[in-house]
Amino acid sequence: MTEHGSIIYLEGVVVDYDGFKALNNLNFIVNHRELRVVIGPNGAGKTTLLDVISGKTKPVAGRVIFGKDMDLIGMREYEITQLGIGRKFQAPSIYGNLTVWDNLDLSLSRPSKGVLSTLRGQSTQAERQQIDEALETIGLTGQASLRAGSLSHGQKQWLEIGMVILQDPELLLVDEPVAGMTDEETAQTGLLLQSLAKRHAIVVIEHDMEFVRQIARTVTVLHEGTVICEGSVEKVQADDRVREIYLGRQKVAQG
Repeated sequence: MTEHGSIIYLEGVVVDYDGFKALNNLNFIVNHRELRVVIGPNGAGKTTLLDVISGKTKPVAGRVIFGKDMDLIGMREYEITQLGIGRKFQAPSIYGNLTVWDNLDLSLSRPSKGVLSTLRGQSTQAERQQIDEALETIGLTGQASLRAGSLSHGQKQWLEIGMVILQDPELLLVDEPVAGMTDEETAQTGLLLQSLAKRHAIVVIEHDMEFVRQIARTVTVLHEGTVICEGSVEKVQADDRVREIYLGRQKVAQG
């Protein structure tokens, strides 16, 4: 398999927990500026896949190549983040007592910037412009001065996505972004991710098949730590193995 044109490339990856293979000879490739959705039943290895890419979990075998030839195996999480891989976890991780603006300001990628200087308003004009652009992207311009803890669940998720993208990752990993959202927030999140995919590669872990249909061009289906099917939503839904293993367990409306 060639990784030509890819942003992340996993080959033969094995994650073993005392004999249980959370990932079992996994091959997975995502191209630059691609929005990829990964689905599968509980225990299929979806979150473990993100853990391996982000450096949280170390595989016992295989390769994880970022960009042209950067092998991530053995690298620390912060080193992988600095390379250009950002991760948005399922539960939003924000500073609830700070404003939306201050949350974004703190997340800017700048090693010399500390909490105190941020809270004293010592941001450059260029940095303020970056934050303004992020606020517009995530739809929170009108909430910039509000305390982040007062936001709705969906708005908190968008804020954290904004915090991650301000670090300018080439690859964004997003774990179940619409869990607990209203229908309106879910639709808005889909538009946000599609917009971000014009500038970033994005891997989304998701259970909500309506949302998957909204955003996905290519879907990867995991089962027992390996890829069993990959393709369009229509191809995946028509696959007998997928229907039996995953989609058949849920009442999935055919769209």
